[in-house]
Parts: sequence; C-alpha cells; structure tokens
Amino acid sequence: MRLGLNLGYWGAGNDANNLTLAQEADRLGYSVAWAAEAYGSDVPTVLAWVAAQTERIDVGSGILQIPARQPTMAAMTAATLDTLSGGRFRLGLGVSGPQVSEGWYGVKFDKPLGRTREYVDIVKQALRRERVSFQGKHFTLPVPDGPGKPLKLIVHPVRAEIPIYLASIGPKNLELTGEIADGWLAVFYSPEYGPESLELIRKGREKVGKTMDGFDVVPTAPIVVGDDWKVAADQIRAYAALYIGGMGSREQNFYNNLACRMGYEAEAAEIQNLYLAKDYAGAAAKVPLGFLDSTALLGPKERIAEKMQALAESGVTTLTVSPVLQDLEHSIAALRVAVEALDRAGVGS
Repeated sequence: MRLGLNLGYWGAGNDANNLTLAQEADRLGYSVAWAAEAYGSDVPTVLAWVAAQTERIDVGSGILQIPARQPTMAAMTAATLDTLSGGRFRLGLGVSGPQVSEGWYGVKFDKPLGRTREYVDIVKQALRRERVSFQGKHFTLPVPDGPGKPLKLIVHPVRAEIPIYLASIGPKNLELTGEIADGWLAVFYSPEYGPESLELIRKGREKVGKTMDGFDVVPTAPIVVGDDWKVAADQIRAYAALYIGGMGSREQNFYNNLACRMGYEAEAAEIQNLYLAKDYAGAAAKVPLGFLDSTALLGPKERIAEKMQALAESGVTTLTVSPVLQDLEHSIAALRVAVEALDRAGVGS
C-alpha cells in the first residue's frame, strides 16, 4: 500500500500551506497529491502549479468534473499536464452532483452512467492519438453535416497510457468503474464495508476479462494525530456533516446514501435535517463516533498503524490522507506520522 496526499480545494487562503504540504509529501516519498474542484478553484491550474514545484510525486485530479468540460478538452488537459510534469499526471473524473452540474454548468444531470461511459471512451480515444470520431447518445463527434472533421490530439503525452480514475459511490457506478477505469477514488471508505464496493468493482473487471491486479483502490481518509482518538475525531465532525447533510439535496445526496448503506440510516437522516435547517453545529454533533472512526485515521501512531493494516488487508492500494483540516504544523506532523505508521504496519510498497 502506498500513501497519497489530498490537498482538497484551493482559494480559501490556504494555498501556500498546501504547496508546503505537497513539497513535504514529495520529500517523504508519497506517491501522489490530489486536488479537487467544485465551483471555486479549478484543478488543472492548481496541479500545474504543484507539479512545477515538486520533483517526484504524481499529481492527480480528484476530480475533474465531467459536466465542466467536453471529453476532448479533458484529454487535452491530461496530455498537457502529463507533458509539463514529466509523466506524473493521473486523471480522476466524476459526474459531480445535480446542484453543481445544473446550477453552475448548466448541464442536465441525467443518465450519469451512460454519460460517464461515453466520456471515458472519447478521452481514451483522444489520448491514444487517434482521429476522434464518436456517435453516442450523449456525445457526437464530429457534428454531423457540418464542416468539422475527425481530429487527432497534437500533444504527445509522456506516457503511452495516462491512468484514469473514477470517483464513484453507487453500486452501478462502482461496477462501471471496474469496467472502464484503472482506479477508484473512494470517500468514507471503511475496512468493514469497503470490500462490498470492491466486489462490485471486481464484477465490472470480470465483464471485460480483467482481474483486480494492477487496479488502484484509492480512498481518502482524514488524519488527526493525538493521544485521545475521540478528541481527534471532533476535528473532522464538521467535514463529515457537510457531506452527509449538505452535499446535495434532500432527495439526492450520494454521501447520505452511503452512510445509510453503512448502517447509519437514522443518524444520516437526522444530520441532514439539522444541516439543511442550517444548524451546522448540531449536525456535526450528531455524526456517530463509530462512523468517524471507521472512515478516518485517528489517535496515536500505533492506532493509526493498526488501521492502515486493516485498510491494506481490505484491498486498499493507495491510501490518500487528508491532514488539511488542521494548521500547517499539525498537518506536516501528520504526514510524517503516516509514513512512520505505514512502516510500523508493515504493509508499505
């Protein structure tokens, strides 16, 4: 199991700290640094900045939002970042959610599975530097009966194949991830429930004659180091409440659905009710301690090492840690403890 770093969203006044974290992770031998986008900072600009000021660590989009870009633009961005970074780019994609897709990008959030499949097909075709021609239900290239003609990507990526990851939560999307992607970007992953998702991914792999060999399983886990793991858990309550309660609408919240599938149906409903009523502190207080403990790295190094061992045994191949909910000093310390804990767990690669 390798280590990754989640830098999250940029533009909130923490950019200099995040660059320092990426450089420290690079020095410590972390495998990859991921950056995110919603409707603030975009990922490609951030990753170009990070890649220019690091040496060995890969940079990954966690995620590029599918409704934000035509698939050929995503391929152009991937090829450019791979070239600029010297072959260190990983392409993470996701459909985002209905509020962002329709409210920010003006793209109808319908048939996400079919749209994702076609999108990835076109991205792969472009990155193979073929002349792109595609006739699907969601995308058609070139536009029929017009002046357009099939074009080939001009830029040559450093690598023959840029790895593609999908951020997926629902059962059908997980199966699709196994079928068409090289890796899975997971959130709120626990060693107890994670294997159920991996079984769906494995099913998708089998559809196309592939095994799990070489497939990268990449959950993101908040990390808070401290003597008392329960006190450490309090630092990530607001983060968990935001996702379970506020990411999406009452009718469609993928993270709330995930918490329900993990056995927290009543708690998830209460968190959502409080959050949507703008009682953010109340929502955070209701996040079950068991949920936080199962999906994060909390406590002293020895306890974190035990959790890492369980994660590796469950099938995780790259563990992305997120220390950015703390100040810079504690975040850097957490990065170092994660390396020490991985060595102690004996599951590093």
